[in-house]
Amino acid sequence: MRRLLALAGVPLILALLTGAGPAAAKQPQSLPSQALSPVAPWTAGHGLGVDWAISGQASADSAQPGNPAANAIDGDAGTDWCPSGWHGSLTVDLGQARRLNGVGITLDAASPSASATIQLSTGGGTWTTLPAAQLIALDPGSPMYVPVPVGSQARSARITVKSGTGAPVCVGEFRLFGAAPAAVRMDLGADLSFTPQEIAAGATFTDRGKPASPITIMRDNGTNFVRMRLWMNPPPGYSNLASDLLLARAVSAAGMKIYLDIMYSDFWADPQHQDIPASWQGQDLSQLTATVRSYTQQVITAFAKQGTPVDLVSIGNEIRNGILWPTGQVDWAANTGWGNLATLLKAGVAGAQAGNPPGHKLQIMMHFDQGGDSQRSEEFYQNLISRGVPFDVIGLSYYPFFHGTISQMRTNVDALAGQFHKPIIIAETQYAWTLANGDSTGNFVWQTSQVSAGYPASPGGQLSFVSDELSILAQVPDGLGAGLFYWSPEWIPGVGWEPGAGTPNDNLTLFNFQGMALPSIGSFGNPAAVCASYDPYDMPCVIR
Repeated sequence: MRRLLALAGVPLILALLTGAGPAAAKQPQSLPSQALSPVAPWTAGHGLGVDWAISGQASADSAQPGNPAANAIDGDAGTDWCPSGWHGSLTVDLGQARRLNGVGITLDAASPSASATIQLSTGGGTWTTLPAAQLIALDPGSPMYVPVPVGSQARSARITVKSGTGAPVCVGEFRLFGAAPAAVRMDLGADLSFTPQEIAAGATFTDRGKPASPITIMRDNGTNFVRMRLWMNPPPGYSNLASDLLLARAVSAAGMKIYLDIMYSDFWADPQHQDIPASWQGQDLSQLTATVRSYTQQVITAFAKQGTPVDLVSIGNEIRNGILWPTGQVDWAANTGWGNLATLLKAGVAGAQAGNPPGHKLQIMMHFDQGGDSQRSEEFYQNLISRGVPFDVIGLSYYPFFHGTISQMRTNVDALAGQFHKPIIIAETQYAWTLANGDSTGNFVWQTSQVSAGYPASPGGQLSFVSDELSILAQVPDGLGAGLFYWSPEWIPGVGWEPGAGTPNDNLTLFNFQGMALPSIGSFGNPAAVCASYDPYDMPCVIR
């Protein structure tokens, strides 16, 4: 995804990171102490909360045409179960007893205010009402959460809703959270490429009032990976090899793995821009193939030599229309260019493997941007596989305001898993926490028509959206949902998409405009526990 970045006049980033002058910038040693300062993890111990209801079976005592019980557990809060009257009960069978650590509910925004009672059963027809869910008041349109007693187990759950107006109460999603072995194996992370620039520009970041860098904050809130992009010759301060190597040291010191996104361009590369680096201009396919292989090997070797080997690498960024235009460009309408693209990608893979140190596991990703388009996604990967492009991981960008509903994303990842049997990672995703703008550059999301149904533009809506994405991935067939990376959660106002510009993504971050972590920073944890920590006295709790 092309993102509109650095401040004019900002000093060299490496000098600022080392706290020294320009001479020291040539030999970066480490990030400043802020990058590794400890912060109390407020979601520690809870782990990722997976919505087990998605893999269950739903039934109801009544349902309106077009709003069946299954809609309440499909992972998409924009599809509803609506009883035929002013009250109704929905029952979810999980298929086996599960240990639960929270319950979530989203009512349709057009529903009347309502009350609900939630009951659990381990089987045998005996139901126990949750202590915190006896005639609770539900808030239409806002994701809500209810804690469950520690150690609770259930085979089935039932929610009974009632309105006081006579109008039906429509449930967008009824979530039953618990830990899952598949989630433990997931690659969970964020693209923190802007972190060095933000720190250099004077930005400060806090989590619950405690200062730390985004690296530490994300780690302490459940991530185990950091994604960083690599440009060849960007404007000063932007992500080149020297700054990435410096960032990698901080990431490694924080105990996290490295995902490198090689763009094969001097600056932004995406489906609309895949420009050959200036120093590679004039090379034909044969020369470019050799150059791509050599360059990729040098890059991977550089990370390994400093003791921070790359764990996951994407050969190109959002390469739906190819790389290194015009030589490696794909024309979908004419169905041409696939052979050249395959040749260049094979060279990148060979270079990455040659630069990888012996005994170290390096995963190779091919990154497609249309995460909600099942047909195009399957065509893209089939074209690569039919031409012998070797890769380990399917990577998708999924932005709902560009790529469709979360149901479309689910259909896509399930279909790709069934057809190609490769691990699938959402390599980029974002959601809005507000429709406000933090600087003078227009945002990608600024109006209510761009907000997904069932997910308000609020920290709570953001939390529930990412949580639902993760739950869908955790239950992809054959355990092939391998992870998710949030894109630029730290890109707050102060650093532009190019020198002198602003950021169009400042309302899609996991920090507010001042760098304070939003409750949605806990998206990689248990959302019910996150909500309760912010609003412990309301049942159900709601994050505004």
